[in-house]
Amino acid sequence: MKNASIFATMYQKRSKMKMISGVIAAIFLLFQQAYALPNPKFILSGKILEAKSNSPLPGATIYIPELKTGAISDEKGSFRTGNLPAGKYLVEISYQGYASVVETVQLNKDVELNVSLQQSVLEQEAVIVTGVSSATRIKQSPQPIVVVKHDELFQIPSANLIDALSHVVPGVANVATGPAISKPVIRGLGYNRVVVVNDGIRQEGQQWGDEHGIEIDDYSAQRVEVLKGPASLMYGSDAMAGVMNIQSFVPAPEGTLNVNVLGEYQSNSRLRGTYANVSGTKNGFNWNVYGSYKGAEDYSNKYDGRVFNSKFYNKNVGGMLGYNGAWGYSHLIVTNFDQHIGMVEGERDSATGKFTKDNADGTTSIATDNDFNKIKPLVPFQHIQHFKALLDNSFKVGANKLDVTIGFQHNQRREFGNAADLQTPDAYFNLKTFNYGVKYHLANMGNWKTSFGVTGMYQTNENLAAEAIIPDYNLYDIGGFAFTQYSKDHLTVSGGVRFDNRSVKGKAMEDNGQVKFTAFDRNFSNISGSVGLSYEVSKQTTLKLNVARGFRAPNMAELASNGAHEGTNRFEKGDNNLKSETSFQLDGGVEWNSTHVSLSASAFFNSISNFIFYEKVLNSAGTDSIINDGGNALTVYKFDQRNATLYGGELSIDIHPHPLDWLHFQNTIAYTQAQFSAAVDGTKNLPLIPAARLLSELKGQFLTKGKTIRNLSVHFESDYNFKQNRAFTGFDTETPTDSYWLINAGVSTDVVSKGKKLFSLSFMANNITDVAYQNHLSRLKYLDVNNVTGRMGVFNMGRNFTIKVNVPLSFKI
Repeated sequence: MKNASIFATMYQKRSKMKMISGVIAAIFLLFQQAYALPNPKFILSGKILEAKSNSPLPGATIYIPELKTGAISDEKGSFRTGNLPAGKYLVEISYQGYASVVETVQLNKDVELNVSLQQSVLEQEAVIVTGVSSATRIKQSPQPIVVVKHDELFQIPSANLIDALSHVVPGVANVATGPAISKPVIRGLGYNRVVVVNDGIRQEGQQWGDEHGIEIDDYSAQRVEVLKGPASLMYGSDAMAGVMNIQSFVPAPEGTLNVNVLGEYQSNSRLRGTYANVSGTKNGFNWNVYGSYKGAEDYSNKYDGRVFNSKFYNKNVGGMLGYNGAWGYSHLIVTNFDQHIGMVEGERDSATGKFTKDNADGTTSIATDNDFNKIKPLVPFQHIQHFKALLDNSFKVGANKLDVTIGFQHNQRREFGNAADLQTPDAYFNLKTFNYGVKYHLANMGNWKTSFGVTGMYQTNENLAAEAIIPDYNLYDIGGFAFTQYSKDHLTVSGGVRFDNRSVKGKAMEDNGQVKFTAFDRNFSNISGSVGLSYEVSKQTTLKLNVARGFRAPNMAELASNGAHEGTNRFEKGDNNLKSETSFQLDGGVEWNSTHVSLSASAFFNSISNFIFYEKVLNSAGTDSIINDGGNALTVYKFDQRNATLYGGELSIDIHPHPLDWLHFQNTIAYTQAQFSAAVDGTKNLPLIPAARLLSELKGQFLTKGKTIRNLSVHFESDYNFKQNRAFTGFDTETPTDSYWLINAGVSTDVVSKGKKLFSLSFMANNITDVAYQNHLSRLKYLDVNNVTGRMGVFNMGRNFTIKVNVPLSFKI
């Protein structure tokens, strides 16, 4: 039987390798055929002017998302692309301090496009690629999508990308374990209910863990699209809450060489970071290389002082090599992210209330300034490496288009907890993922645009250290979809259907001769889909409505965990019999813009069947089950399921009184409420639901055409988080969280000479009044009580000053 099992495993691996080899061979065959076919080449050229003065706007960006190419306007406002394939494309024209414009261009000959831009701080137009099969105007998407560009991220002080996005995208929050670890939450749902896409493939890196981040460098993010609502139609399992689509590589315009250097310093944790990037395109060949480093010491607040072991550092390198031609494009992308993170345990000396550390001889002592001032973490700490390689291709097939993407990811997560041995990890997760996607886009047929395709992944995980909370496993995922969009006049209707199948095989494992995990084999199949519309009532008003069904197969921790979850006081036990979560969500929204006021409002209702959560296991006496794990008495939890509903919305009002177009007063509020269908240990509230939040910003934009100082921006911000009384109090999991009010401010500007930008400078002050607070989604809130002060847990960061400098250089080649 053992030999039969070995031969079966070898056969399965050989079958997978044949499939992978077949996909790669098919790509090269398509490349050869596409290159051999006659492909006419056309040029897009024109001028970008300022609407009021009719003067040229040098440095404006002209970008065609579907072709991943574009151009930059010169000192006369003129631009000219390289050779482009025939077809109908959306072109996005943008310039800092001006409202972007989106134009539709039919390339069956050389085309001249002249565009005038209006000054505006608000962005009302953009081209998006998230949640749809091909590039679409953001106004035509029936689901709420927010686009965040690199220039906006430059003006946000944060320690990681998810934290930055939570400041600018209404309805987005983050579950944080210190400054370096943030997990995205969209409208109250997080973990494996949010799909993160990076450069065309979904990021896979142990998303089930409380203290597991996304392993993506924030400096490298050039553009982020955040879709709020079920997106299983395009992304399959896990996209129940929404999608974060992060783009790290944008090819340089034809005939240019771009160099970019960024530096950052934050006062509170003495964070220092740097990023350098070189990109270029010549005769269709494009390349892009970047590297970054970020390190921080322990942060501080007025209640805890320096928070021991909140330090971290990470390094990231990446590159792209590709070619854009009349037949399409092919881009090879390789990145390697390497991060060390200290884990805050919150243990303190009972007499002084000061943080303590573990020593190599097994004793503990009070942490000193020398310990706080280091960047290298002490135990416990994590070392995470995430390698990724992908090939992104697009081929013209007559009037149609074929997109083929394959990728490989290798995520290595090592967790260290023994001060006497810093070389041997206590836990070591070795995750390998092969992603694939094939999408076929039919040529526009009148008002119809239709696509269909197949996406999926093959994944293996193995434990390479003594501790194991989940078993070794193999996962195979495949899904097929059809998507169509109808646009006529001011109406756009879009939707589609998808079928997915996920096969999970957990392997049997022993620990010291005892059965740790039993083998199991589960299959999860689901049908998902959506239908929605966007209607432009007038130039000022757009209405949106969408209905979607999403699903999520249980993750490996929920199915099979059996062990102590580090960073918690839980001993978790999975359940092989869990069902898939399914959701039915209704979204509605309105956007209204006038000369003086802009308003955006969206609301949602989400009904989830079989929502998965953990609850305490009771013993025969009806009390908590306790297990001794390495000398620690841990409460035993198991995963269970209940139906649940979530509802809420976001409202944003921007007042910009004409003719004071430089002045903006923006107010944004986000609210989510969530309940189980029946009480769980005395409460109906779902866990990890963010408190309502009101952000108010007064912003002035000056000197948009200054000769030395340009695009001077000054802002003052009020960040009010309401009290969260609707906590999941069952099993003492959560406690209510008090409200808090933060005051922030900032100033940024470009320094120019002879019309060219020399560098950008941004100075920001956060939590100016040094408020001591705890965010409801901070996991440090539930650490040990300080016996001296009586306060529970660790508080968030205190007053912090940030300075950023960005130096862009551009050359003709």
